[in-house]
Amino acid sequence: MIVIGLDVHKQSVTAVAVDEAGRPLSEKAIPVGSEALLGWASALDADRVWAVEDCRQLTRWLERQLLGVGEEVVRVPPKLTVPERRAGRTRGKSDPIDALAIARAALREPDLSRPRPGEQLHREIKLLVDHRDDLVDQRRRTQQRLRWHLFQLDPTFAVPLRMLGRSSHLERVSRWLARQEQELQARLARELVSTCRSLNRAIAELDHELELRVRLNAALYRIAITQARYHPAARDYLERKRAEGKSRREAIRCLKRLLVRVVFQTLKTSPALT
Repeated sequence: MIVIGLDVHKQSVTAVAVDEAGRPLSEKAIPVGSEALLGWASALDADRVWAVEDCRQLTRWLERQLLGVGEEVVRVPPKLTVPERRAGRTRGKSDPIDALAIARAALREPDLSRPRPGEQLHREIKLLVDHRDDLVDQRRRTQQRLRWHLFQLDPTFAVPLRMLGRSSHLERVSRWLARQEQELQARLARELVSTCRSLNRAIAELDHELELRVRLNAALYRIAITQARYHPAARDYLERKRAEGKSRREAIRCLKRLLVRVVFQTLKTSPALT
């Protein structure tokens, strides 16, 4: 068996293959998006494990590519590679040194995490949360600019704090601006009111979508627990997972991921949706 360490950057990927003793066998550098690694690895050994540093913003595309053709992938936390990288530092390009450090760390640590099918649901929730946070921050800055324009137009026109997120107060501000002279500052303030309304709608839609997704995730977990207690087939499935060395919690997660696949497959083939 060989372990292939992968050092991934925005434009390139460097791979170093090592044997079971950690001795380097071969190395390969490819541009991002290329599939040349598979042919190179196949010529080395059919029994192989790919080790990527756990930096998923950079490595997600490569994980998908490898998992899509049935390859085995493990994730190496960056802290495990630090001693090896320091010891191997020399002049010149460091990518092969980093890839070698990742491969040797994977050899030392047999219980590293692996990509799981159910991760996509959690990743999508995180993407939505991050996007919502960006929009909330954008709305806050827009509201601050709007307040300064309103103050400069008329310091006696008061808007209570934290109320520009409500449609009723935005409507009040909009009506007031419509009565002002058509100067540049009033026009800019009206555009900011329109931006606030748009951001309010977008944030409300994201809140609704997040609520639905979180409910689905929680519901599937409850279903998995119930199935584990009362359904013979589910109990048999969990026993097989426990026999594979998984903890009860890990086995429950596997069952939940199985339920996710069943639910989404049912939705895709439902006559009501076709």
